Amino acid sequence: MQGRPSTDSAPPAATDARVRVARPEEAEHLREIERASAQRFIPIGMPALAADEPTDVATLHRRGAAGHLLVSEGDGQAPVAFVMFREVDGCAYIEQIDVLPAHAGRRLGAALIDAVEAVAIREGWPALLLSTFREVPWNAPYYRRLEFEDLPDPTLGPALLEIRAEHIKRGLDETRRVFMRRPVKRISEVTPLRVRPYPRT
Repeated sequence: MQGRPSTDSAPPAATDARVRVARPEEAEHLREIERASAQRFIPIGMPALAADEPTDVATLHRRGAAGHLLVSEGDGQAPVAFVMFREVDGCAYIEQIDVLPAHAGRRLGAALIDAVEAVAIREGWPALLLSTFREVPWNAPYYRRLEFEDLPDPTLGPALLEIRAEHIKRGLDETRRVFMRRPVKRISEVTPLRVRPYPRT
């Protein structure tokens, strides 16, 4: 995660979230979810993150084409949360996960992470990875409750160090952040739904 949290800060629990691959026409809506989710940083004195530009449409399209952009549907089938990930060091690296504030506390973030785990099982990836803020309550403390563990700096390989360098270039304070890892231990109960193929660009 490059600076946005999941706004789903409740303890892990079962959910009936409907998870599927994102559709191409939903890219702008996902950007709006990202903007809305980022506003949570303002009250804790991190307004620059709230003002940061959300993920660009081209990147969303690339991740969607690879099946690495998953959404949780609301009652009207429109996304209310999403997770974006890619392969890094042979694992599923979670780049972004956001939940609309109005839908926080429903375990949607946890369900999306379980859906990423299902993809990792299918791809043969042994673990999930992410980068997040160490002390922000809904960042690292939340992911620890989801069984992620901190990765000590000396264990970081070239790919994760490159991600750290990208974060620094973007203005993120990496002294306040941590990389985390969760081994794939089980078959997730939440899997992406079948939707029409995402067109490749």
